[in-house]
Amino acid sequence: MITLLIAVVALLISFYCFYTVMTLRKKQPAAPEADGFTARPLQLQAYERLVMLAERISIPSIIGRANQQQGLSARQMQILLIESIKQEFEYNATQQIYVSPAAWGAVKNLKDQNQLIINQIGSAMPPEASGTDLNRTLLEYTMTQSKGTLHEVVLEALNYEAKKIMK
Repeated sequence: MITLLIAVVALLISFYCFYTVMTLRKKQPAAPEADGFTARPLQLQAYERLVMLAERISIPSIIGRANQQQGLSARQMQILLIESIKQEFEYNATQQIYVSPAAWGAVKNLKDQNQLIINQIGSAMPPEASGTDLNRTLLEYTMTQSKGTLHEVVLEALNYEAKKIMK
């Protein structure tokens, strides 16, 4: 039942991000300022950092870094994973100044979805489960997802916008 709920929520978020990507494709790139200054290098750097953020907060990546903590309970691992995602996101929050609202929204949705998945699966684990059990269950869940995961949609949107700026 919980897996079905997670799948439905993930699907809804994926549809929202797909809509965002389609909206981004319809918009035209902004013209340079009249004084000759262009924010293009800053924008490209922001998109690079957001791509790195999206990769770092993906569930397999966050588990790979947190898995070095041995002997944690599932609940402790759940808290560690959520805190790691929050820290990564907060560290890159200033990048929203340089990217479109749709791109920033897609990254925020990815963060929210990953936290939701971790919390839903973590809550369904038995009290005696270990952190390794939680990580294994999370990885199994991500491996059973279809090709069009939110992570891939967000990366596609960020890449598309960065390429528009480079033209």
